[in-house]
Amino acid sequence: MEPPVFARTGIRVLASLPTAQTLDLTAEAVASRIISALPEAALVLQAFTPDSPAGNRLADDADALLEAVRTRLPADRLLEETWRAREAGATLVELCVAPGGVIVGEVPAREALSLSPGGRQRMRRPTDSPSRAAMKLEEALVNLPYEPGRGEVCVDLGAAPGGWTQRLVARGARVIAVDPAKLMPELTQQPRVEHVQESAFAYTPEEPVDWLCCDMAWRPLEVAQLLAKWGRRGWATHLVANIKLPMKDKNPLLLRVRHILTEEGGWQGLTMRQLYHDRDEVTVTAHRSL
Repeated sequence: MEPPVFARTGIRVLASLPTAQTLDLTAEAVASRIISALPEAALVLQAFTPDSPAGNRLADDADALLEAVRTRLPADRLLEETWRAREAGATLVELCVAPGGVIVGEVPAREALSLSPGGRQRMRRPTDSPSRAAMKLEEALVNLPYEPGRGEVCVDLGAAPGGWTQRLVARGARVIAVDPAKLMPELTQQPRVEHVQESAFAYTPEEPVDWLCCDMAWRPLEVAQLLAKWGRRGWATHLVANIKLPMKDKNPLLLRVRHILTEEGGWQGLTMRQLYHDRDEVTVTAHRSL
């Protein structure tokens, strides 16, 4: 089953507890429910608040409860390195601290939509980044089992002013940045960046590349057709792209985009998620065998 596009996280609720207790009593109750429901599994314990003004005001309460519960769980079962949760077969235990109470839930890490608390994968915007677009790429790559590496070749369609190109270069990749507009000056002086000043729709690579990246503010079905052409012609192995969404009828459009990419483009393993740093858009990832 495909994960829901617009969900950040999903958990099985173990308990719903009122907040009309002291921190110690709440922590004891939460720890007791966790130990009873999950007597043997390795655990990754996380806490979050609803992403709302009222919820965000409870951030300190969530941190305090997290630490209080942590001290009441067996230390040898707590996995500190969240990034290892899937390979270790651990269970994510989520504490949602909301204005009306505390919800305790769990999900096997291998089935989790995100390894971040509440699915809120906050990425830091580099101080020299020309736009917030870099955070979208960073978040997308965190959720992949692989990422552009040293010596790999990436094409960045619609690259200007260069937020994605900058992050790809920082990983050691060589980038062909395709955009009629100018890149930030620092990138034009970078030896691993080739700026091709032409339309993304007219560009043809000289040879297949490792990664196709695309973050263009353009009509979604036309972008999907362009990405499908790259897949159909075997021009790239991996795909990371943002698809802009209309104000209405988002789901029917996403079904059409999925069909175009998989049936017409031959892209495999396609994922489509609205990530934390996405706005009116979704992030698509896929791969194909060349």
